[in-house]
Amino acid sequence: QVHLVESGGGLVQAGGSLRLSCAASGSTFSINTMGWYRQAPGKQRELVAAITRGGSTNYADSVKGRFTISRDNAKNTVYLQMNSLKAEDTAVYYCHADLVTGSSAVRYWGQGTQVTVSS
Repeated sequence: QVHLVESGGGLVQAGGSLRLSCAASGSTFSINTMGWYRQAPGKQRELVAAITRGGSTNYADSVKGRFTISRDNAKNTVYLQMNSLKAEDTAVYYCHADLVTGSSAVRYWGQGTQVTVSS
C-alpha cells in the first residue's frame, strides 16, 4: 500500500507561482512513475506532468515552459513547480504514483489540492 499526501495548493494571482508537493509513504520501493493530473469543473481530467524514477519527464502542451516536475527519491516526494500561472490553470490537482512489481501494476491517488488563479 502507498499513501500520498499533497500540499501547496491555494489562491494566487495570475503570473504568480506555487509549488505542489506530494509525499509517499508505505511500499515506496515499488514506485515507478509519479505525476499530477488536474480537473477543472465541467472539463475532462488531464495529465499535467509525469516523471519516472529515472527522471524522464512528460508535460501537457499547455504547461510546457511554465511548470517543472521533479522528484526526490530519497524523500519519496514529487514536486510540481508552477510559474507564470494563468486563470485556466485553476483546477483540483491530483498526485498519482504507479507501483510496478513482478506481477502487478497499481495506481494510487492523492486526495487532491485546489489551485485557484485569479486574474
